[in-house]
Amino acid sequence: MEAVDCGQDFAALVDYAHTPDAVSSVLATATEFTSGKVIALLGCGGDRDPSKRPLMGSALAQGSAVAIFTSDNPRSEDPQKILDAMTGHLVVDKPSQIIVDRRAAIEYAVSLCQAGDTLLLLGKGHENGQEIAGQKIDFDDRTVLAEVIEARR
Repeated sequence: MEAVDCGQDFAALVDYAHTPDAVSSVLATATEFTSGKVIALLGCGGDRDPSKRPLMGSALAQGSAVAIFTSDNPRSEDPQKILDAMTGHLVVDKPSQIIVDRRAAIEYAVSLCQAGDTLLLLGKGHENGQEIAGQKIDFDDRTVLAEVIEARR
């Protein structure tokens, strides 16, 4: 887990959690240490085990106050279909959003943050690229998050 600190009044953390158990664990820990709400963003990788997608979606929805579902590394798969697999079974009684574009999802997540909240970007952690339709584009959650927080100031 890595903190992104740009002097904001909420905690912003990036973590590689990419299994249902890891997501649940990170969210439980964040909830324990957060005075405000836990806002969490997550996607599932394409061309990987599709059976864990609904489990990941459930872990995110159950463990956060606000759940934002987005792309991870869709690889050769349609990102919307991955998100549908993560969320199609959910009955969510709290704020949630599906935003395919990861940067736009991060921008939305940051816009929701208030003093005392914790924002978690999960799934990519230290990765510095995003694999989309056979191409790897530069994308680092830590860098994008810092840019978005700075732009908000």
